[in-house]
Amino acid sequence: MPSDAAQKSKPNANRKKQAFTDAASAGADFVVQGEYTGELGGADDRQTWGVQVIARGDGKFDAVGYPGGLPGEGWDGSEKIPVRGETVGAVTRLTSDKGSATIENGVMTIRSSEGKEVGTLKRTIRKSPTLGKKPPKGAVVLFDGTSADNFKGGRLTDDGLLMEGVTSKQTFGSFRLHLEFRLPFMPFAGGQGRGNSGCYMQGRYEVQILDSFGLEGKNNEAGGIYTISDPRVNMCFPPLSWQTYDVKYTAAKFDQAGKKTADARMTVEHNGVVVQDDVKLTHRTTASPLKEGPEDGPIHLQNHGNPVRFRNIWV
Repeated sequence: MPSDAAQKSKPNANRKKQAFTDAASAGADFVVQGEYTGELGGADDRQTWGVQVIARGDGKFDAVGYPGGLPGEGWDGSEKIPVRGETVGAVTRLTSDKGSATIENGVMTIRSSEGKEVGTLKRTIRKSPTLGKKPPKGAVVLFDGTSADNFKGGRLTDDGLLMEGVTSKQTFGSFRLHLEFRLPFMPFAGGQGRGNSGCYMQGRYEVQILDSFGLEGKNNEAGGIYTISDPRVNMCFPPLSWQTYDVKYTAAKFDQAGKKTADARMTVEHNGVVVQDDVKLTHRTTASPLKEGPEDGPIHLQNHGNPVRFRNIWV
């Protein structure tokens, strides 16, 4: 049985491919990266803020500030404040033209551009409201941690998680899907090389899985329908957090001659927030296992060379 221990960092490995699959071995940068939230300002102008801190390796960080709160929890989708910084000693310092911040022991202290302290934010770990959701009566349970036998190419880690690169043996028409996934911590990687996989409905239409924590929220990032639709908001949690997709998928319709008469459609909730709302799927995803057609299709979890893990999958 494969072990996730083999996926942990090796001193001589290509740094961009280094992938940590558990927090205990992820290093000091992992402890700093993540989400921070709280209130800033004086008595008359106090406001909730959220900050996402993204590790870039070797003690370097990008960060994004969100007035109103974190994405999905108060931010209105407009203003964002990009920040950069690094760790020196035990303190991480972030700076921008609007002010600065220091992070120490899970607390972020914010100062204005004049150097005045305006408040503190605390590191928080969010959980999806649908995490651990139980399948309803009559659901098809594809994976519950006991066996990978419901998937072609199914492989389990030694701690009972499903590995990437599998296709369900059973096929489906229209359905509702619940899927839980965990992205690896890959601080030196970026773009499509950072925690990449994908969930293909009927083996045809991909909802991207990617460590896009703190990024713009594009169709090739988490919550995006690849090449078709950007997510309404980037709800990607930090790597090594368990995340959820809850998908309502309506299959395309075809006439007796095999001509498509109605596009497939999809609604996606990422970590409990609707990021795709009844989106029309005008074409299959490039390199999808199956072409468009009237036949039922499988659930396919892409292998993109990164150790993405899955659990609690049902239709």
